[in-house]
Amino acid sequence: MAEQGTTAPTEQGHATGEPELKRVLGPGLLLLFIIGDIVGAGIFAITGSVAGQVGGVAWLPFVVAFAIATLTACSYLELVTKYPEAAGAALYVHKAFGVHFVTFIVAFTVMCSGITSASTSSSLVATNLLTGLDGVVGGVPTGKIATLLTALAIIVVLGLINLRGVGESVKFNVVLTVVTMVALGIVIAIGMVAAAGGDGDLGRIVVFETDGDKNMFAAVTVATAIAFFAMVGFEDSVNMVEETKDPMRIFPRMMLTGLGVCVLLYILVAVTVVLVIPIDDIANPENPDAGILLDVVRIGAPGIPVDTIFPFLTVFAVVNTALINMLMASRLVYGMARQGVLPRALGHVLPGRRTPWAAIAFTTLIAMGLITYVRLSDNTSVVSALGGTTALLLLAVFAVVNVCVLVLRRDPTPEGAFRVPTAVPVVGAVACAYLVGPWARLPEQYIQYRIGGALLVIGVVLWAVTWFVNRAVRAERTGFRDVEDLEG
Repeated sequence: MAEQGTTAPTEQGHATGEPELKRVLGPGLLLLFIIGDIVGAGIFAITGSVAGQVGGVAWLPFVVAFAIATLTACSYLELVTKYPEAAGAALYVHKAFGVHFVTFIVAFTVMCSGITSASTSSSLVATNLLTGLDGVVGGVPTGKIATLLTALAIIVVLGLINLRGVGESVKFNVVLTVVTMVALGIVIAIGMVAAAGGDGDLGRIVVFETDGDKNMFAAVTVATAIAFFAMVGFEDSVNMVEETKDPMRIFPRMMLTGLGVCVLLYILVAVTVVLVIPIDDIANPENPDAGILLDVVRIGAPGIPVDTIFPFLTVFAVVNTALINMLMASRLVYGMARQGVLPRALGHVLPGRRTPWAAIAFTTLIAMGLITYVRLSDNTSVVSALGGTTALLLLAVFAVVNVCVLVLRRDPTPEGAFRVPTAVPVVGAVACAYLVGPWARLPEQYIQYRIGGALLVIGVVLWAVTWFVNRAVRAERTGFRDVEDLEG
């Protein structure tokens, strides 16, 4: 990241006089980073919800979500090899349309998706942590209030870690990715044993069942919108492009390979859930907010203490998702405040630690408010409300990014850059926009629109306050000075 006070950016988007980031990521580390970025809270949180919508064909929504994510990933690959700066969707929107307010809305939406994702992850960590401790020592409260307080404590701890200063480490990401793979490997192994031993009926995986009178297309649409939460994360990896060796050659191959590995894992996990748990019971896990995978381990491996260990593996696998999301969100708020499109008070930095304490406090308070609101709402699942809002916000951003590919075809393409057929961003934009609509959600999931809308209203109000102060007090225009350095 560039430091404050750098000179104006050159045409390439790098500040003059500043050295480029060290290119340390080869194919292996980049692949593990991408897999670790995608595989996280999603697969642990929403597999049961997906299966509850479509029954035994629970693998199908993951395949559809993968196909849509791949279309959007290809659009990102064209843009990231064409504009190899680590700024993501906000940069592409700004280059395509040049409207500062639109750029702000996209950047704020991405920031909000990080907060809702972190809130989902923290709630999942809290539930699994209490479940695991109760299994080891007994007598640990696991009710709504206990889980709420634990989730809030986790968010506060993440804020304190963020405040102290956390340097993103690819090697640390590799370690947590391995832990995640071990946890999923346990689930898949249970499914393989069940299938080999005749305890699981393979015929279930082609049985479509759904509640109500929805047809298969409608049910798969709803399930795909849920499953998309498990596919997000790949867009964060574009921030590593400036640290990748030979990105035009390596990045596309590793991005698509990483997506392929993830969807294979998701299909195997979904099949395992259907094999181990009767279809009628999938929609009613023992603890909905802990996820169905705990039930898979408990039922599929009776008498083996793996069910005691698994909740803690889940904690390690998911907590990194929450930390990275909160880091991203706070840095975006700091960057926008520093560039004068959010109140400048949110850009204050802690002396000594040099961490953006005001932005960290702001994002932490919003996350705490979201967790409290959803936890205390009657008959509302945290995963459905907050995880679904994450997918909703990012699907909207992905639709816009796909459109940006088409608009930015007006700019010359550098030699060797990745280029997709025109049909890819067109279909990607339509598919993402379709999954944003209310037809892709159940009535009880409409809370996602209320949460997403409320977050964006907060952003618009803060923009308006900043615009007024800039105009009335500083006699300045409100707009981005350097989108490439948004998270600087």
